[in-house]
Amino acid sequence: MFSFVTAQFGAFWQWLMVVNFALALIIAVSRYGKIRMGAQPKPTIGTFRWLAMIMCTLLAGGGVFWSAAEPIYHFITPPPSFPLATGSTVDAVTPALSQSFLHWGFLAWSVLGTLATIVLMYAHYQAGVKLRPRALLYPLLGTKLENHWFGSVVDTCSVIAVAAGTIGPIGFLASQLGYSLESVVGLENSVNNQLAILAAVVAAYAMSAFSGMDKGLQWLSRVNVIGAFALLMAMLVFGPTQFIFEQFGAAFGEYLHQLPTMSLNTSAPAWNAWWTWFFWGWFIGFAPMMAIFIARISEGRTIRELIITVAIGAPIVTNFWFTVLGGTGIFFELQMPGSISGPLEAAGLPAVLLASLSQLPFSSVLVPAFLVLTTTFVVTTGDSMAYAISMVVSGDSEPSKYQRLFWAIVMGCVAAVLLVAGDGGLNALQSFIVITAVPVSLLVAATLITGPMAVLRMNQQKNQQTWEEPQVVNSNY
Repeated sequence: MFSFVTAQFGAFWQWLMVVNFALALIIAVSRYGKIRMGAQPKPTIGTFRWLAMIMCTLLAGGGVFWSAAEPIYHFITPPPSFPLATGSTVDAVTPALSQSFLHWGFLAWSVLGTLATIVLMYAHYQAGVKLRPRALLYPLLGTKLENHWFGSVVDTCSVIAVAAGTIGPIGFLASQLGYSLESVVGLENSVNNQLAILAAVVAAYAMSAFSGMDKGLQWLSRVNVIGAFALLMAMLVFGPTQFIFEQFGAAFGEYLHQLPTMSLNTSAPAWNAWWTWFFWGWFIGFAPMMAIFIARISEGRTIRELIITVAIGAPIVTNFWFTVLGGTGIFFELQMPGSISGPLEAAGLPAVLLASLSQLPFSSVLVPAFLVLTTTFVVTTGDSMAYAISMVVSGDSEPSKYQRLFWAIVMGCVAAVLLVAGDGGLNALQSFIVITAVPVSLLVAATLITGPMAVLRMNQQKNQQTWEEPQVVNSNY
């Protein structure tokens, strides 16, 4: 089923991601970028907290897992867009990082929080429609879907897809922690132990969801950002600093140069299926519910502020993060062949983060610190998605804490089933993510039309409000 879905929808997803990003950029730099979304004249959430929640929720634990694993994999086996690169040599460093930048860069972030978020903010704050995935069709269909069965189908597909997308990082985390505990303390990396880890993680984000956005999510997001910055600085100080900065500059330049080619390359379907198409399906499935969450916390922001932050600023930060973690692993593999590729070949992708950190000074501190950070990232994502699902199901922008708790537990239970079904591997998780993204991709495609429509209508409403404001009469006449 995974192969069928990626073969049929992979190229469509590629074009969807590219056009979504292009439209978002055009809107951001146009005069419409100045439009302030929502009823409030200024943001309702402080900038640092807003940025922290966006970064931590969208990057999630998957960003930590893949930031170490993906670059080294592409370094050993260069991607199809770079046929002249020789694996495991200096020539493969820039291609490896550039390909990773594509998967976690402009296109990925843009689909999660630009056009879809703009449509939802228009529908909810300007038109009074509830924050649900069906609202993405409001500019086209108006309120016809509010009480229609098809609207319920749209919402249900989106809930299932985001549950799959959230379950992915949870499952990746269980695999990562399971391997790390076996390597560090000798605890067997069995399915049962992964399930125990999963139960602890679910309990953590369920408690956070139960405590509410102000007490749980915002606090966790701030802790994550501060912790990530501290660990980033530690790796820059103790790691190959010059190599990291040089390779980031080279790879980012190559990424920009090769962006059109890499974005639309379909020359290697088998490779694309497990890399680009998998990631695009994952992020597209996340998009409607993630847009709901961003819309909920972005009232008072301008369109330009939203797009520049989500589609430009956050990807650059993410790419640098990938260079620090992934580039460190590549550096040590170049210096000591087999130091990273050996564990990768023996134990798979979860082994890469631990192998890379183990080469650094103070690894006994850095390893547990990164594992804790990965856990808190996943907890933040699980919390925010439980919140978003509860909003959709209840139709209330402030769902009850018991609803949030219920959905947090449900996602954990499904992750457990998939871990058991996949015998602790990643294939079952990846298949579930991609399959559930199919119907949602059609909904996201609609935002290519409804996004610009929402912008034009917000601008029209703004002009009407300006025209209707009482004019000041000059008393001299």
